[in-house]
Amino acid sequence: MNGIFTISLDFELHWGGFEKWPLQQYRQYFLNTRKTIPNMLRAFKQHDVHVTWATVGILMHNTRREAERLYPTERPGYAQQALSAYQYMENTGIGEDEPTDPFHFAASLVKEILHTPNQELGSHTFSHYYCNEPGQTVDQFRGDLRAAQQTAALHGKRLTSLVFPRNQFNEDYLRVCYEEGFTSVRDNPRDWFWNIRSTRNESRWKRLNRGADAYIPLGKKNTYTLDSIVIQPGMPLCLPASRLLRPYSPGEYFLNDMKINRICQEMERAARNQEVYHLWWHPHNFGSYPEQSMKGLEKILQHFDYCRKLYQMSSLTMGETADYIYQMHGKDQVA
Repeated sequence: MNGIFTISLDFELHWGGFEKWPLQQYRQYFLNTRKTIPNMLRAFKQHDVHVTWATVGILMHNTRREAERLYPTERPGYAQQALSAYQYMENTGIGEDEPTDPFHFAASLVKEILHTPNQELGSHTFSHYYCNEPGQTVDQFRGDLRAAQQTAALHGKRLTSLVFPRNQFNEDYLRVCYEEGFTSVRDNPRDWFWNIRSTRNESRWKRLNRGADAYIPLGKKNTYTLDSIVIQPGMPLCLPASRLLRPYSPGEYFLNDMKINRICQEMERAARNQEVYHLWWHPHNFGSYPEQSMKGLEKILQHFDYCRKLYQMSSLTMGETADYIYQMHGKDQVA
């Protein structure tokens, strides 16, 4: 197998940080995001790049009433209730539909994703569920995944790829993922600074190392072979992320080019060594400087064109990668 380039996107809009992002201050940011997503889709289509859009379930709905019908009976019982999407809706309130509230509903964008070739609709859970927060339980997580699957069915899809919100990867919950239809989940890089246990009170030292690693090599090698992915009965495949694409920042000057060049170099290394390079980001990361951030993405996609031509590198979604691994080993997927 030749090298593989995978992109997975955490599509969440305001659900990704409702407890810390005052909407009044972020309205334009998310409106910019919504305008940028069609540009991303056009770029992916132009370069024939396959992408997994891990989407918050509530975001997939047209209306609040439609979403409410699928709310799980058991909701996350976080010790910090401010983390609960349901409490946010009850205490702060959201709009009735996408036209009145484009920050919490995006069914039209989901349809645009599904109408673009080679784009996979994945899951970021139904309610942006935090798997490592005290108070929530595995049964509550199962109910959340079922609501996400029921939501995807409204779009005629069955979800098979999942990304844990805030990268709170929880191995204890993997069996539930598999039982609810997921054959692949995105794993974190195997560096100590990507071991994220909570959404709160994370050390600045960890965050500093994660940020600095975008420019200089602080972590372990982040490309890998398909043979390194372990198949465990009753469990989904864990597909490690390689690199977070950080957005353009006007204060970084030459560092903006440095981080894009680093991604291109890592991608080419994967292509040359017949390995996987898994890039990820949030679409809203482009919300502050969409034009400049899109230019960086275009440079990455152009370099993928180069790697495909020179090394026959392939572009696969998370779901396609999982399918290929199962086929390699002659294994069945979810029963």
